[in-house]
Amino acid sequence: MTDNITVAPPPSANPITANQPTQPEPALVLWLETVGNRDVATVGGKNASLGEMIAALRPSGVRIPDGFATTASAYRGFVATNHIEPRLRAALEAYRRGDADLPRTGDAIRRLFLEATLPEPLAAAVRAAYHALSARTGKTEPAVAVRSSATAEDLPDASFAGQQETFLNIVGEAALLDACRRCYASLFTDRAIAYREDKGFDHLAVALSIGVQPMVRSDLSGSGVMFSIDPESGFPRVVAISAAWGLGETVVQGSVDPDEYVVFKPLLGDGRLKPILDKRLGAKATKLIYAASGEARTSLVETSDHERRSFVLEDDEILELARWAVLIEDHYGRPMDMEWARDGETGEIFIVQARPETAGAGRKASLSLWRLTGKGVALTTGAAVGEAIASGPACIIRDPRDLARFPDGAILVTEMTDPDWTPLMRRAAGIITDHGGATSHAAIVSRELGVPAIVGTGTATAVLKNGQTITLSCAEGDRGVVYDGAVPFTREDVDLAALPEARTDLMINLATPGSSFRWWRLPAKGVGLARMEFIISDLIRIHPMALVHPERVTDPAARAEIEALTCGYSDKTEYFVDTLSRGIARIAAACHPHPAIVRLSDFKSNEYAHLIGGADFEPTEENPMLGFRGASRYYHERYRDGFALECRAIRRVRETIGMSNVIVMVPFCRTVDEADRVLAEMSRHGLVRGEDGLQIYMMCEIPANVILAEEFASRFDGFSIGSNDLTQLILGVDRDSEMLAPLFDERNAAVARSILEVIHRAHASGIKIGICGQAPSNYPEFAELLVHAGIDSISLNPDSFVATLRHVAKAEHAEIPAP
Repeated sequence: MTDNITVAPPPSANPITANQPTQPEPALVLWLETVGNRDVATVGGKNASLGEMIAALRPSGVRIPDGFATTASAYRGFVATNHIEPRLRAALEAYRRGDADLPRTGDAIRRLFLEATLPEPLAAAVRAAYHALSARTGKTEPAVAVRSSATAEDLPDASFAGQQETFLNIVGEAALLDACRRCYASLFTDRAIAYREDKGFDHLAVALSIGVQPMVRSDLSGSGVMFSIDPESGFPRVVAISAAWGLGETVVQGSVDPDEYVVFKPLLGDGRLKPILDKRLGAKATKLIYAASGEARTSLVETSDHERRSFVLEDDEILELARWAVLIEDHYGRPMDMEWARDGETGEIFIVQARPETAGAGRKASLSLWRLTGKGVALTTGAAVGEAIASGPACIIRDPRDLARFPDGAILVTEMTDPDWTPLMRRAAGIITDHGGATSHAAIVSRELGVPAIVGTGTATAVLKNGQTITLSCAEGDRGVVYDGAVPFTREDVDLAALPEARTDLMINLATPGSSFRWWRLPAKGVGLARMEFIISDLIRIHPMALVHPERVTDPAARAEIEALTCGYSDKTEYFVDTLSRGIARIAAACHPHPAIVRLSDFKSNEYAHLIGGADFEPTEENPMLGFRGASRYYHERYRDGFALECRAIRRVRETIGMSNVIVMVPFCRTVDEADRVLAEMSRHGLVRGEDGLQIYMMCEIPANVILAEEFASRFDGFSIGSNDLTQLILGVDRDSEMLAPLFDERNAAVARSILEVIHRAHASGIKIGICGQAPSNYPEFAELLVHAGIDSISLNPDSFVATLRHVAKAEHAEIPAP
């Protein structure tokens, strides 16, 4: 402990000296810079953490506001002076006997604190500290944030986040002393009582420290939450940041849909790069600001149209926060959950809170594979929390006081949650909210409880009905889906530590960026196929030529959609390049530094026509499967300007974001001359094979690719066999035909011999060859055939990776039995 006196002075100027006794007594107030992690029992987890960061991380540039904290001794003195303990114990015993419910018990206990008085030594110490803080800030009666910090909070295996209260924009001595009393009372909020009862903590063994810091004027700017890992998947190599306008409580509570940013940590040290993997503009419909007048200290107001259309943070600010997150995580030696705020007067960003992250970081070396095995009608969507699936009756609750009518095992549907909802959330099979993002209260608590949730749907309470059977699925990527009815599903738990090793490189196929982090625990050697067209259709949705030539879009509805999607981009093509590059980068980050093979767009003309504005740029073809697709588009006047945008995106991924592990793959290349034309077109846009380590692969999916393997091999760094199209073209079977489905079989001798031949010829030509088609996922014997042929890599759908790994290991090592 630092200074063993009633009020410990700061080590610098402006000491707190009022009313110091002549005999040493336990300190009642300590400056934050004099405490650290060793002092949790004295000033609670929150205040100890703030002090730790001030001392350890300020020298590295992390900004944390000054402040002071009352001690546990001050709290216990308050309880003793006001004779609270006997009456408090009696109230808790009545609650445990069932003589009083939780709301009645909590109200009675809080009144004991609110009707009590602060002992004069404590009141004098707080007043003196406030005066000294005024001198430090240079402001008369500065506005302060008054935060509760329990001495048992933020333990590695239990999060007390949100259990106690915070009071903002507190001005003047009288208001500060009143806020202190209310902080003490908040140690016994209903949610705090229920949480400690559930966790087995002794209520009287927990004390409360009060942290007082100058308000960061984020009411004039913005604030939010930050995790040093991906909170959904536990992926440890990213920082996830949420941001909204105004004071941060709206983000924490989930009452707004915030901006969301994702940054790749391993590349933050290279100042030439901007490794921002994701930037999503949130609706940010409201913000919390200082109240103009009256008893209320804050006021919730609507944001302006400009604020809703604008990102809260600039790129440099995103990167600065991410670097701070890494410093904080490294100092604490574990993933962290942080709150930040930007001062609208100075423009400076501050960290205002940091605590251990308790959900994603606690995941074990196991993986649960959830799969829907049936279909249902989608009713609404939102951000997926977790990866599980749940079915049950919907129960719409708008006020936590109505928890008595919530049946155990139902799916909670509500507008948003705050800590008062936690007891109810524990009884739910799933949670769905109208508002909130990945860092909202509903999301954080759902992760801790292991309950799947879909947040920020916008419509759940309107489209779902009480008692309606629904299925909540978080197993399909970062967007969760609510289905009508009980859709069947399965769950498989995989012990990753027990998986065998394989000599053959096993990679995964990834469809969309949103699902990429889910599979980081699989022992994959990279991404063998990332389909660019999936990113275009799912995230961009606009035909690239409609962005290059918007004047040629004739449909008024399409023009309106394009304007809405590209708002904030003065150059409409930048919307395409920005969105595509970040989508590719997120996929590449999931496997970095292993290779991520990204296939250039391979829509058919009828599929391109379905993109917004696409009808004005696509021909009508009788057989699109064999028509204007793949390589033939890239140098053709109909699409070459759109292909230029694809090349710009690839360059940005590699050169600006820094994902040099991206390998580009050319699909459906019919002739050697076509290969030369595509490579020349790529070079024209700065993608030159061999420069800065750029590798270019070719899909081997046309019989001509097998027959002329050596000629193609001299132009590319590798082949990837597309068994679906190769089977279709060798057998002359339309792969989409239901009537011909029995004939479509990659194990057919003609197909298998062609694949074995091209593996041999590729290796003879000195290039790598893998396969990314469906066959190895579907047929274990086909995977074994490829292993015996010496294929370099097999890329699989994630949900078939584990089973195929076992088959491949068995083929390589006969002594390893299949389960």
